[in-house]
Amino acid sequence: MPLTFHWFLPSQGDSRGVVGGGHGADVVSSPAWRTREPSLEYLGQIAQAAERLGFEGVLTPTGSWCEDAWLTTAMLVRDTRRIKFLVALRPGLLSPTLAAQMASTYQRLSGGRLLLNVVTGGESAEQRQHGDFLDKDARYRRTGEFLRVVDALWRGRTVDLRGEHVTVEGAVLQRTPDPRPPVYFGGSSPAALEVAASHVDTYLTWGEPPAAVAEKIGRVSALAAERGRALEYGIRLHVISRDTEEEAWAQARRLLDGLSPETVAQVQSSLRRSESEGQRRMLELHGGRTDDLEIHPHLWAGVGLARGGAGTAMVGSHEQVANLIEEYHRAGIGEFVLSGYPHLEEAYWFGEGVLPLLRERGLWRHPDGREATGSPTHVPFAVAEPAAP
Repeated sequence: MPLTFHWFLPSQGDSRGVVGGGHGADVVSSPAWRTREPSLEYLGQIAQAAERLGFEGVLTPTGSWCEDAWLTTAMLVRDTRRIKFLVALRPGLLSPTLAAQMASTYQRLSGGRLLLNVVTGGESAEQRQHGDFLDKDARYRRTGEFLRVVDALWRGRTVDLRGEHVTVEGAVLQRTPDPRPPVYFGGSSPAALEVAASHVDTYLTWGEPPAAVAEKIGRVSALAAERGRALEYGIRLHVISRDTEEEAWAQARRLLDGLSPETVAQVQSSLRRSESEGQRRMLELHGGRTDDLEIHPHLWAGVGLARGGAGTAMVGSHEQVANLIEEYHRAGIGEFVLSGYPHLEEAYWFGEGVLPLLRERGLWRHPDGREATGSPTHVPFAVAEPAAP
């Protein structure tokens, strides 16, 4: 089965340096780089580029540090033709009946282009901003009840549930989605793995080394099998792919050089307070160091010095990145959710450099069924000014 690739919509803003945010970290970017605002025009450029290059969808994050995922992606649907939108949704901030209706409407009006990324919420402080005062484990139990209701409604059932956290009576949808939106979900704690095994279609993990990813997939697969289910598996990574290995590592060093020691210390201090098990695992990969960041051949942990969440990047020549993708595929990964700074230019580096190699190896095909030409492509860069020295 061919691999599936998604790109990322930076609805918190973009830059030629690392843009932080998430899991309690402030949104920061190096002052040496000019930050790009997340305008519809710029996000539309990224979505259109991803569509042309052969990405299946684009992930849009959720949180107080970025623009709302539902509204942003809905406004971009008519600027694109095929690409799907992997929209982040937080259970508990709206009723499951309303969420099921919103997703159903989105699916119909977009022509079946919705994918749902369910984000339970790993930080209690941020959840309390929205009036949610449950602790972490209780939030995961609520997510399970929430998804149970949503799935039943999408199947056309009338739902009565008096759960620990979710109560509905006579809930029903007048129009169900066709097709049913696939549900993506990530989390590394035992409570999160229980939800994944019981309710979701695709389990997402952050970019740990392939052996650690394979071990985690094994645990989720075993839990799902106990429930008579089988899941798909995806991974969230950044990427720096260039014509040569030397050029790729030079770009990684360039990103690192743009981070001041004060910025790194500030971000790491806030991330160490995170309640997220996945975030803890990301921090352990680099330990706050700014040297020795290649934690596996061509897997670099430098991004996690300045942002929460996914903190690793595949770095190397196009062939080396393709080889690492194959290694993750052998570990059980079928979908890749990728990003890079800045997101417009990096989409082209990967799409024109790595995807053709994977196509030649029989691991990928363009969703439109067309072959890449390999000819130079004009990239409509949003920022014309040269990078600061």
